Amino acid sequence: MHTEMARQSSGNSLGKRVAAIRSARRMHQADLAQAANVSISMLRKIEQGTRVPGDQALDTIAAALGVDPSRLLGNSGRLDGRVHDAIPALREVIAAYDIPDEGPVRPLPALRASVTGVVQKRLGAQYVLLSQILPGLLGELIRGAHATANPDDLAALLVATYRASDAVAYKYGYLDLSARLIELMRQTSAAAEDPLLTASTAYVRTEIFFAAHAYQAGLRAIESAIDRLPEKAGRPRLGVLGSLHMRAAVIAARAANADAAMTHLSEARRLGDLVPEDIYYGTAFGPCSVRVHEVSIALGLGDRHLQLALTLGGSWSPPLDMPAERRSGFFIDLARAQLWAGLKDAAFESLRTARRIAPQHTREHPWVREDTETLLRLYRTSSEALISFAEWVGVI
Repeated sequence: MHTEMARQSSGNSLGKRVAAIRSARRMHQADLAQAANVSISMLRKIEQGTRVPGDQALDTIAAALGVDPSRLLGNSGRLDGRVHDAIPALREVIAAYDIPDEGPVRPLPALRASVTGVVQKRLGAQYVLLSQILPGLLGELIRGAHATANPDDLAALLVATYRASDAVAYKYGYLDLSARLIELMRQTSAAAEDPLLTASTAYVRTEIFFAAHAYQAGLRAIESAIDRLPEKAGRPRLGVLGSLHMRAAVIAARAANADAAMTHLSEARRLGDLVPEDIYYGTAFGPCSVRVHEVSIALGLGDRHLQLALTLGGSWSPPLDMPAERRSGFFIDLARAQLWAGLKDAAFESLRTARRIAPQHTREHPWVREDTETLLRLYRTSSEALISFAEWVGVI
């Protein structure tokens, strides 16, 4: 009885989300049914909560609405297993990167379009969809790189796809696989002899230092990448250089090196004012991205810097057109600052906001679990909302 009631409750919530997003997209039920290749009667039952779609139907409805399936599922953890189930296939492709299997390879424009889609999904924290796409796409790109006389044509596409694969591996705790993917990014970008591609890989490489808490070594590595970046005119270089300074400021703050953090932050601000907010070699950079990182820097430095994070969080929010992962990261960092300041209600609301923006990114973030556990201890009587959130995160 309890299981059946839970299933019906889940179906009702899912159906309401489908209907709400469909209405926001100004789609009629017939439009969505046609785009998702499901019958209109089935869609009606889903929106009414009397039928729960299977994985395939869920995926096609989510794709037709332009969202990740996790946006539709809400509290359900049903999708997590699909990410973990995809990891062995990703490992298999990586293990044979120098001896790829035989198979078709699409023309370069088609590959470029697929990689562009993958990058957008990474920036949107759509890890479930990525986990299903990446093994096949990565295998195809590796085959193409081995078969062509000009592998440099595919180098940037390979690096972008390795990076998307790393995003899934890193977020879901497969740190060994993440490190291997970053190493392949380094090898591929070095062979392509594109300094901006190499620099973008250095940005991602700092994940290894964050995971190992080797902040001083990470700061040296990224400062070395900044020093190696050649002088060159144009927005791409400014964007890549600015993102490196932004990352250097964060890791310097974690290393408790306030002087280095503020120096790099100042340079990131200067460069951010010179370019529009955009994606430069796979990394979002611009004035808004710098502001997002100011909260993380303040957290790393702590003490008197914490008020800077609280002030920024009280007066500014990331614009809606920023990548979902970056927007949710802002509210995750802000929640921790608010929690440290004793603002437990505000901290919980920031975590809920992060979840609405990017559910998978929020759920897999270690700070979210830690801060949720802290909130449960701080509240003598936890609300239904907090208990539900804690169940969703997986801490109770």
